[in-house]
Amino acid sequence: MTSPETKPRLLHTMLRVRNLDASVDFYTRVLGMQELRRREVPQGKYTLCFVGYGDESEGAVIELTYNWGKDDGYDLGTGYGHIALGVPDAYATCASVRDAGGKITREPGPVQFGSTVIAFIEDPDGYKIELIQRG
Repeated sequence: MTSPETKPRLLHTMLRVRNLDASVDFYTRVLGMQELRRREVPQGKYTLCFVGYGDESEGAVIELTYNWGKDDGYDLGTGYGHIALGVPDAYATCASVRDAGGKITREPGPVQFGSTVIAFIEDPDGYKIELIQRG
């Protein structure tokens, strides 16, 4: 039998970002997350910033990694899909994101061949975020 202490759990998703301030602003101000902790690593020339909706001991978070001097961005590649966030109202969330200057790449509406309401937005680095209406 697996106890809660030994059961594997998703801890975080790491994204490399070109502008840490812009990314933290997006995830905190636009999406309502909190900056949970930040760590400067001068020897490695990078900064880690963890953002999320609550305590890391209870849920997964996003690790934003800024490599100092790497301001020209990253190739997102073809393997990355998206981050998914459960929201109470995808329409209202998109309106809020739009009002905050965020980019909507798929307006809210039912998923093809189903009834679940979803939408897609992008963060400042172009990472896709799916909003899934839960409620």
